[in-house]
Amino acid sequence: MQDIFNQAQLAAKELVEKAELKSGDVVVIGCSTSEVIGKRIGTSGTVEVAQQIFDGLNSVFSEKGICIAAQCCEHLNRAIIIESEKAEKLGLEKVCVVPHPRAGGSFATAAWHTMKNPAAVEEIRADAGIDIGFTLIGMHLKRVAVPLRLENNVIGEAKLNAAKTRAKYIGGERAKYE
Repeated sequence: MQDIFNQAQLAAKELVEKAELKSGDVVVIGCSTSEVIGKRIGTSGTVEVAQQIFDGLNSVFSEKGICIAAQCCEHLNRAIIIESEKAEKLGLEKVCVVPHPRAGGSFATAAWHTMKNPAAVEEIRADAGIDIGFTLIGMHLKRVAVPLRLENNVIGEAKLNAAKTRAKYIGGERAKYE
């Protein structure tokens, strides 16, 4: 379990650095604990593993003022669990649901029970994200996602994908960009 915590922590540190995240940013996390323990996604979720991953990630993100948005599984239509205060600040409409391991998934359940004042929302446009076990987080990233290749690219047996976002380039050949 300590290895899982450490791997999550290393991935979070690397994402913060590579995506140049800052206080107030939101990171969406999709996580299959089944994949982390070497099983097929959706078959063997475990809240204990999810808690280690959440704690490892949060140990880095919370220190930097970065908000975790935990993606639920498909049984809750990939809803997001986020701190209520952040949802309100972003103008997100809350929905009535409480995730549990069989509907929402273990990671969202761990997030719900760990956050100070959790809320469920249907969607978000996050600044960056980590996909643990190929859970498909793209629907919750801002419009232009840029893949990031992490050196710390596994948690347990699960492969990690990561992304940052950037503003769209608009204009034509005369446009200038920062």
